[in-house]
Amino acid sequence: MPGCCTAEGAAGRKKAVPRSEKEQKELVTRLNRIEGQIRGIRGMIEDGRYCVDVLVQVSAVQSALQSFGRELLGSHIRSCVADDIRNGGEDAVEELVMLLQKTMR
Repeated sequence: MPGCCTAEGAAGRKKAVPRSEKEQKELVTRLNRIEGQIRGIRGMIEDGRYCVDVLVQVSAVQSALQSFGRELLGSHIRSCVADDIRNGGEDAVEELVMLLQKTMR
């Protein structure tokens, strides 16, 4: 995994992540797929499709977003958090705890 977060992030610290071209492409591809699913749901609503069918697709999008988030979180822990801890940046642990508290509601 290339590089780790630098500068500051969500808690007032800007962060930039130099992702590999492959990793960035995979993330964007997943988001494009999710975007397509959402457009499909909009089309289902516009076509007056049965609520149950729409809700099944909504569930699929939620699952895809959760999977995307887990993948991104894993990448963050393996690169940014691990590198920060190795370099004495204990703030990374607190930031991770806060992130998990926000995302596990």
